[in-house]
Amino acid sequence: MTQVYFHCSSSREVRIDRSGESVSDLAEARDRAAGLVRSLITGRDAEDWRDWVVHVSDDYDDEIFVLPFAFVLGKPH
Repeated sequence: MTQVYFHCSSSREVRIDRSGESVSDLAEARDRAAGLVRSLITGRDAEDWRDWVVHVSDDYDDEIFVLPFAFVLGKPH
């Protein structure tokens, strides 16, 4: 198990994950990052999430990977 952190940012704002989550591998970290994106975009606020990115980092604050919200949102019609 590895502790990872899901920091979110846009060109205007940064949201720091201070608690993180334990994951067993990169696939689980990716799935949790995608779940975080889905939970934020289905929220009640009117935020435009297309500019946002999830930065997945380890205990040393080294970035493991980045997941743009647009990958989860898909293309606008």
